[in-house]
Amino acid sequence: MRDDLALVQTLDFFTPIVDDPFDYGRIAALNSINDVWAMGGTPITALAITCFPKKGIDFAILGEIMRGGLDVLTRNQVALLGGHSVENEQIMFGYSVTGVIDPRKIATNSGARVGDVIILTKPIGTGIISTAIKFGRAEKEVAARSLETMLTSGKDAALAMTEFDVTGATDVTGFGLLGHVLEMARGSKLAIEIESARVPMLVGALELVRAGVLTGGDKSNREYIGDDIRIADSVGSDVQSLLYDPQTAGGLLLAVAAERANGLIARLRRNYFDAAVIGRAVKRADHSIIVL
Repeated sequence: MRDDLALVQTLDFFTPIVDDPFDYGRIAALNSINDVWAMGGTPITALAITCFPKKGIDFAILGEIMRGGLDVLTRNQVALLGGHSVENEQIMFGYSVTGVIDPRKIATNSGARVGDVIILTKPIGTGIISTAIKFGRAEKEVAARSLETMLTSGKDAALAMTEFDVTGATDVTGFGLLGHVLEMARGSKLAIEIESARVPMLVGALELVRAGVLTGGDKSNREYIGDDIRIADSVGSDVQSLLYDPQTAGGLLLAVAAERANGLIARLRRNYFDAAVIGRAVKRADHSIIVL
């Protein structure tokens, strides 16, 4: 729009992943506006998108879903302008969000540079835990921690990105950690090494994998990455499943110059206690991703 002003737009909606409709609406809102924060932008307006059946489910549930979403939008000064609803047997909900950004300061998934340190702001495992919740297999404490993680806003991380001149960033969502690492590596024309032991994981997630809880996204994310990955023999199959696990309202994946990494981690941990350095960007050889 001007040399110092551009619009960014995003769209996301999905089926319920928790039992409480108010929490579902809150997660959907954060999941949508996180996409704007992941670029270093400021979300300003939203349009709601919902699918809901005409029969069989109390319409008060839809009211609670929308109330939860509006609560998050209001807290983050995002104006709800309207939306669209469609009759559908499967409930779905989300938002189209518009934000503003200085085009000279956009962080993208093609902005990593060789030598950069790779940081993840939130633990992974929400996909597996959400699946366990659907089948009544998640302990209350595990479900509560996953909910808390999904409801942790990406706003402060966006501010930290600006303060530390981060140019390489993306949010971790449906493609899982490794899928979004792949996009960053390919977009930046380099390879990314991930130290699996340093990746923060939600309490209970590994135990659920070992008990046979997996998401449909596990298979599709493996197919998406294909052979463009090398995984060390020392990395167990349960850990691999978590690395492929699709996330909802996941953390931000940041690439930052090594000399600024410690300062950025210290800044992030004011609000993201699990923020961690999980790898580094290197010259590309035979694969885009190396998992150690």
